[in-house]
Amino acid sequence: MQTDGSTTQPPRATTPTVLYVRPGIVVTGERFTVGRTSWPVTELTQLWTTRGPHDRLAVRAVAVTAALIGAVGVLLGFTGGLQRLTAAAYLALGAVGLLPLLLVLIGDRWRPRAYELWGRHRGAEVLLFSSDDERQFGQVTRALRRAREGARHGGFTDPPAAADPWRPNR
Repeated sequence: MQTDGSTTQPPRATTPTVLYVRPGIVVTGERFTVGRTSWPVTELTQLWTTRGPHDRLAVRAVAVTAALIGAVGVLLGFTGGLQRLTAAAYLALGAVGLLPLLLVLIGDRWRPRAYELWGRHRGAEVLLFSSDDERQFGQVTRALRRAREGARHGGFTDPPAAADPWRPNR
């Protein structure tokens, strides 16, 4: 208390507003941190999302299967084996021909393409965050967009504690 009767409180330490926290990912009103890499929110511009490439193992499995099926077809064509096949054998070859499509569908289910968050940092395109979990990706993306909006509008401030809530006259 002051000697003149007025009260002053020491300035509050301003802690950054935490918008999202999970192991390895922190989004505050000032910084976006993924692993050991951290960017100031004010320096991130032009955010966009995209899907990553297909899994390499799935792509290789489809390519090898399609090549083997093609090789069997060519081999049967050159040896004259296609003329001696029965209708059931042609149906079996048709079913086997659909195997690469089946592998594509299974590969995308087992190992889905990653969701990627890109942005510009000091003029360079940077992959900011990548995840195969759609829910986590959406939460991180929304938190970063809120942090950018807060930084653009002057930061996150708490409402004054002395403000009385509005109450209707009765």
